[in-house]
Amino acid sequence: MKQIHCPLIGLRPSSEYIYAGAWRPMPSPDQCSDAEWGRYVFHRDSVPGVRRELWYHSPSGTWLVAERDTLTDQFLRTLGLAEAVSEARQGEVEGA
Repeated sequence: MKQIHCPLIGLRPSSEYIYAGAWRPMPSPDQCSDAEWGRYVFHRDSVPGVRRELWYHSPSGTWLVAERDTLTDQFLRTLGLAEAVSEARQGEVEGA
C-alpha cells in the first residue's frame, strides 16, 4: 500500500489523503502586473517530472504540500503548508 508522510503524525495510507491540485504560490494581486497574474491563473506546466501538489490529510485536518515525481508516482517529501510558503518566499528573495 502506498503511504504518504503527514508532517503531524508520520506515514499514513494514501487512502486518507485528498488530492487538491498543483501547488504554486500565488503572487500578490496588488503587487504584480496583469501579465504576471494572467500567467498564474491560466498557464500550467504539464511536463512530467517532480511537481509540488496540495494534499489534505482527512484524519488530522492537515493541509500539506507534497513533492511528487509524476513519472514514477513517488512521493519525495512533504511539507506543512506554512513551511512550503516560507520556502517559496525565501526563493523569491534569493532569486531577486
